[in-house]
Amino acid sequence: MGQVYNIYCDESCHLEHDDSKVMVIGGIWCPKNKIKYISDKIKDLKIKHGIKPNFEVKWVKVSPNKIEFYSDMIKLFLKETDLHFRCLIVSDKTKLRHFDFNQDHNTFYDKMYYLMLCNIIDTSNSYNIYIDIKDTHTNEKSKILAKYLRNKYYDYNCNIIKKIQPVNSSEIQLMQLVDILIGAVSYINRDLKSSEAKLRITKELKEQSGLALNHSTSFFSKKINIFVWDPS
Repeated sequence: MGQVYNIYCDESCHLEHDDSKVMVIGGIWCPKNKIKYISDKIKDLKIKHGIKPNFEVKWVKVSPNKIEFYSDMIKLFLKETDLHFRCLIVSDKTKLRHFDFNQDHNTFYDKMYYLMLCNIIDTSNSYNIYIDIKDTHTNEKSKILAKYLRNKYYDYNCNIIKKIQPVNSSEIQLMQLVDILIGAVSYINRDLKSSEAKLRITKELKEQSGLALNHSTSFFSKKINIFVWDPS
């Protein structure tokens, strides 16, 4: 096999009935041998801005008093050539027709997770996939996801999908970075404007990436890859 990558995954507004029509599922991937280097960079940024290294930063915590820290996190992601981000956006959950497809929302969610990851996987490489623990069903979901991905790639010896493991995001620096990116993309696609701090971060991400972040990118875009899935 070629390079070994770690993929760190998270989601926003994934429940069937919440206050959002938009759902975002995404992941950051990075060569495994660069994880410590980039994690240390994130810890250094936390220390620089007066944040304890083991403190969990999240999009919901973006506020004016820590705005420069979150701005630096965006800059770090865009600067580091080994970091890549892929997300799938469900544009309107109210249009979903689960009954027509003989599925419930959980099954649909699993399918979207699968679609999000398929664009990242290159069969010449191998992957450790980490998903944020959401509830008591996360472990079972990870097993189902691993099964479908391995079947797709005929990976019966687990050479490509080495593992899919639920983890606590508070313990992993790159899980916190993907939370920020997904949060920003969700904020843009939900057309929210209630937080000046969050608006500044989303503006910086759009300007510095050169992307609107509410449209699909090229299938082959690697730094930031976005797929908007329209139920209609």
